[in-house]
Amino acid sequence: MRASSRPMGRGNEAPARRRPAIPPQLRANVPGAGLAGDQLLDAAALPGAVHPLLDKLAGGPGFHTGNILDLFLPGILALMAFGSGASAGFSTIFELQAGYTERIRVTPASRSALLLGPVLSSLTWTFFFITLIIIVAVPFGFHIHLAGLLISYILLGLLMVFFASFSTAVALITREISSFAAVVNGINLPLLLLAGIMLPLTLAPAWMRAVAHLNPMYYVVEANRLLAAGQLWNSTTAESFLVMVPLAALAIAWATRVYRQAVS
Repeated sequence: MRASSRPMGRGNEAPARRRPAIPPQLRANVPGAGLAGDQLLDAAALPGAVHPLLDKLAGGPGFHTGNILDLFLPGILALMAFGSGASAGFSTIFELQAGYTERIRVTPASRSALLLGPVLSSLTWTFFFITLIIIVAVPFGFHIHLAGLLISYILLGLLMVFFASFSTAVALITREISSFAAVVNGINLPLLLLAGIMLPLTLAPAWMRAVAHLNPMYYVVEANRLLAAGQLWNSTTAESFLVMVPLAALAIAWATRVYRQAVS
């Protein structure tokens, strides 16, 4: 009996089109055995290397008297989420240069799904290494508060999605490595300094603390430090969500619009 060649109806196609898609080129971005081993070693060594260097800062000006990792590690986790998100644009430019973006012009896949697929893939790997660092940090005195940790993961996810969407949109606009790298490197240092990642902004002058409120990473770092201390209900965490949720939504909307223009 001859099989029917009639195309499927829209009702059967729509769910597949909306599902986040991971492009074939992304397989090259999944760490191989050697690279994954190197990243695992770095993640495992970080708490052990940092603790003896910073331990004497505990109880000093701007530092609490507890374990120094409770203050330092939440900032490092935010740094990892920022770095993973900000580097997403490099993969987008590689896809442009490889012709992948041109080839998907004829596909019926949702443009938002094509955008979110790589973002979700990077988010998964970032959470994996963040979890590893936390596990390794526990023997060095880092305290885990499960509820606070789960809320921190949500904030870190929002932070990464925001910067990944922003990075992808900038990459599609610049379309070449040097221009994109200039934008990313240009905002990198100011954002890190104004987030209080390495040192708390309580040590900074008043004008720097005021300017820091323009940096979305600042809110995540401050909230993560309170959550790491087990303070679940506080205005800082609520403020962080009030900032990050709309920013992530706006960044996704803007990146999707740019992506549609690039592949239409």
